[in-house]
Amino acid sequence: MTTHLEESLERDIERIRQNVREMAALAERALKDSVKALVEKDRQLAYAVILRDQYVDAKEKEIDRLCLEFLVRQQPVAGTLRFVYSTIRINLELERVGDYAESIARQVLRLYAQSTTEQIPTAGILELASLSIPMLHNAIDAFERQDPELAKKTIEVEPTVDILFSKLSADLFKLFHEGKLPLELMDPLMNMGRRLERVSDQSRNICMEVLYMVTGEYAKHSGAEAFRVLFVDEHNSCLSQMAEAIAQSLDQPKFIFYSAGLEPRPVDPRTVEFMKEKGFDLSRSTPKALFQVPYIDHYQVIVTFAKDAAKAFPRHSPKAIILDWAVADPSQVKGTAEEVKAAYEAAFAFITSQVRDLVEAILGSKIGRRQHDS
Repeated sequence: MTTHLEESLERDIERIRQNVREMAALAERALKDSVKALVEKDRQLAYAVILRDQYVDAKEKEIDRLCLEFLVRQQPVAGTLRFVYSTIRINLELERVGDYAESIARQVLRLYAQSTTEQIPTAGILELASLSIPMLHNAIDAFERQDPELAKKTIEVEPTVDILFSKLSADLFKLFHEGKLPLELMDPLMNMGRRLERVSDQSRNICMEVLYMVTGEYAKHSGAEAFRVLFVDEHNSCLSQMAEAIAQSLDQPKFIFYSAGLEPRPVDPRTVEFMKEKGFDLSRSTPKALFQVPYIDHYQVIVTFAKDAAKAFPRHSPKAIILDWAVADPSQVKGTAEEVKAAYEAAFAFITSQVRDLVEAILGSKIGRRQHDS
């Protein structure tokens, strides 16, 4: 026979679950409607998504209030405490999903602000939506059913969404450079794709909370187990490629190094030849744009070689440390073969020294010398 306290506990838990269900339904509907507004060029529906976001915000505040009251009144322990803790975090993830839906709707309004005869490439957006929105649905279903297996299967979908977003980015970037997609259309489409990719991230996070709630074991977020360093220059064709290769050669398993450019161009042939002499193979390296960097929000250090590169990160990584490594780009040097070689040697020595000092500062210990350093 259940006691009055047990009945009160179950009643409060069900009230919290019901509000999470309602908030998730609002967020999922907003996502579906924002995508529908894109497909049907429905500005009224886009406005409706924006206006309804206030209901998602109100529901977030209500769930927060219920959870705090639950903590005070019930003083939960063990599994019940994990439930309310995870719910507070899931509540935040759902509120962000609502914000992403609103943002997509605003991008729809940007696309259709004026009548246009341009053929808008939406296939990639719809492909992303076809995975990220079901991910959200399944994540909440896993929460409802306290189903760790469903949570794990849902998490497994997230890398596929990342791949699709990278493909969308590359396709739009190619159309833009071919003159087939004007900037005023490319920018909102990129923003939509990025928001849908972020929805998959939030869904993954919800699933991680479900795993913690059910098993008591907290899964690490992607990128949390490694220290990430991003090298950025103008074209990702010389200095940033050199820095990534040098950093990778240090063979530090706790680090992830990556490079990108503001306006990617093919890797400079002289850079490839010089690095080959130093024992590095850049012949298969491909230039990347910032939007092609996986988990860019997780990078702790961003090293810039381009004058205005730091301006590209006002919102990407608010917790990241941005470092400016001032060194002349040897691929831009015009002169004799000896002068060009000297410029490359100077850049190589500078980057090698800076990379080593940075890594050792992060590790708090010295690392061994390698053949490439000589």
